[in-house]
Amino acid sequence: MEQKKIDRINELAKKSKTVGLTAEEAAEQKVLRAEYVAAFRASLTAQLDNTVIVDKEGNRIKPTRKTGGHIS
Repeated sequence: MEQKKIDRINELAKKSKTVGLTAEEAAEQKVLRAEYVAAFRASLTAQLDNTVIVDKEGNRIKPTRKTGGHIS
């Protein structure tokens, strides 16, 4: 996610705490937050997909994905 969008999220958050947001700003904030969460999840998923566990014998084991029970 671009730093410009993150800065806008922070700007809107600060404004919502002080003077409040217009309907358009609230909608923009919702869209930007959803985009941020999607980017965060994609980054975390990529990191976990490249994670391996090394057992006592030095074997590299790729963990399997747990099905169900994910946070949505």
